Amino acid sequence: MQRNASYILDALSAGIILLDAHLLIVALNPAAENILGISQQRAAGQSLLRLVDDEPELRDILTRVVNSGDHYANEIRLSPTEVNSDDRIVDCRVSPIEIDDARLLVEITDVTRRSQISRENSLLIQHGAGRQMIRQLAHEIKNPLGGIRGAAQLLERQLGDAELKEYTDVVISETDRLAALVDTLLGPGGPPNKQAVNVHEVLEYVVRLIEAEEQRQTKVRRDYDPGLPEIDLDKDQMVQALLNLVRNAIAALDGQGALTLRTRAVTNYTIGNRRHRVVASIEIEDDGPGIPPDLQDSIFYPLVTTRSEGTGLGLPAAQELISRHGGLIEFESRPGRTVFLVRIPLQQLTADDHV
Repeated sequence: MQRNASYILDALSAGIILLDAHLLIVALNPAAENILGISQQRAAGQSLLRLVDDEPELRDILTRVVNSGDHYANEIRLSPTEVNSDDRIVDCRVSPIEIDDARLLVEITDVTRRSQISRENSLLIQHGAGRQMIRQLAHEIKNPLGGIRGAAQLLERQLGDAELKEYTDVVISETDRLAALVDTLLGPGGPPNKQAVNVHEVLEYVVRLIEAEEQRQTKVRRDYDPGLPEIDLDKDQMVQALLNLVRNAIAALDGQGALTLRTRAVTNYTIGNRRHRVVASIEIEDDGPGIPPDLQDSIFYPLVTTRSEGTGLGLPAAQELISRHGGLIEFESRPGRTVFLVRIPLQQLTADDHV
């Protein structure tokens, strides 16, 4: 029976870790070895908290179970470590036990990809709702603007006094300004005019535009994948989308820190309900203060911004332009690191690409 139990533990996809009263590792199964990036032999006697960079939420859960004897479960985020370079989200369950030296049983399941898919679906829903709201608002504003401008022009013709015409000129010019803003809200119409584009050339073009706009020179790091092929894109729309993202990053840095532009090819990636064999990942990263937590669930809605001079239209417009290429913009943010990830399929979809 003991040998069968060992086989069962080895076959589980969930990581099982046994800890003693000092939170030192007594034993762990192969799934836990993969999640923690350490073998059973090396892990024995080591502190679990040290292996996860002393994650405070996990430390709190373990301490509670030791002190209270109750069961606890929570979803926690593990920061990058020497073994795992990316953030991971794990479902963690802790139970008290008494088996030889073991006093705690920790069950951890890596749910990073599941959380990413859920987040992507949320972004797609947010984008759809935001696009509908902004288009409805823009149309409601645009319809009466033509009437106001026409009435001002008719009134101007009836006025003989040049000073009075200055007032109608103001009405006409302000109406034109609002009409231009509405056109921006509605965004460029029509399907993308696609042609083979090198995304690195687009990124370099965006950098040159930013350098011409900004008086303060921001340090720009490049981490390009030279093997990334050309992609069929609408170059103008792609420039506008990336320009909006880079401008946001530059504004967040406020003259300090560095901007990193990174490209990668990612295989077997799901966007919405479709799986793509290969997608291009274009990442715009800054080491600024990060996006406030209370805004992270709504930054792709129109008119949501952290800057007093901002319009809150840059991110929704960028998401709209990328969506026209079957792609999606995601983001990760914490103090000292914010990265926007533009995911664009390299190939046209086929029926086999549906999940």
